[in-house]
Amino acid sequence: MCGGDGTRLESAHEKPLHPIDGVPMVERVLAALESSHIETNYAAVSPNAPKTRTHLESIASDEASVHLLETPGNGYVSDLVALLERDEIDRPVLTVAADLPLLEAATIDRVLESHERGPRECSLTICVPVALKRRLGVSVETRLEEAPHLAPTGLNVVGAGELTEHMRSYNPRLAVNVNRREDSHRAAQLL
Repeated sequence: MCGGDGTRLESAHEKPLHPIDGVPMVERVLAALESSHIETNYAAVSPNAPKTRTHLESIASDEASVHLLETPGNGYVSDLVALLERDEIDRPVLTVAADLPLLEAATIDRVLESHERGPRECSLTICVPVALKRRLGVSVETRLEEAPHLAPTGLNVVGAGELTEHMRSYNPRLAVNVNRREDSHRAAQLL
């Protein structure tokens, strides 16, 4: 998911293109996905981030294998719902936000393995304790309604059914979503 404009980040770049230690966040996420067991990578772009689309098109024409899918740009949930209705997308599907620059392939593979042990219809939301985000000095933008001590990470598996399970992680790399300038600096330090 890389169609946000990132107004809270106050960057000179579109959010997915905001560099962490000189590398755009979306490239860091794609590198993790390409090194994982994921078979096909789709980048959900929107009219909110035209430079991101152009950048990803240039990557797609090189050695990286990423397919672009247009979304309306009405917000994360709305765009995700629009994507899930497309014929190209078969559930279960792993979704990841472009603002997770510390994501690693091994983490993605562990999430996939966890989902495979359960019912394929079930969705899986990866969460971290709010206390971990605070300890790391990064912003807490959202919390789970039913468990306000947990924050979603932006890494999910969307199954075909209605049931969603929450998988708690203590991985600091999943706790760093870059939503604000301070988050960006902290991500660079943690690299």
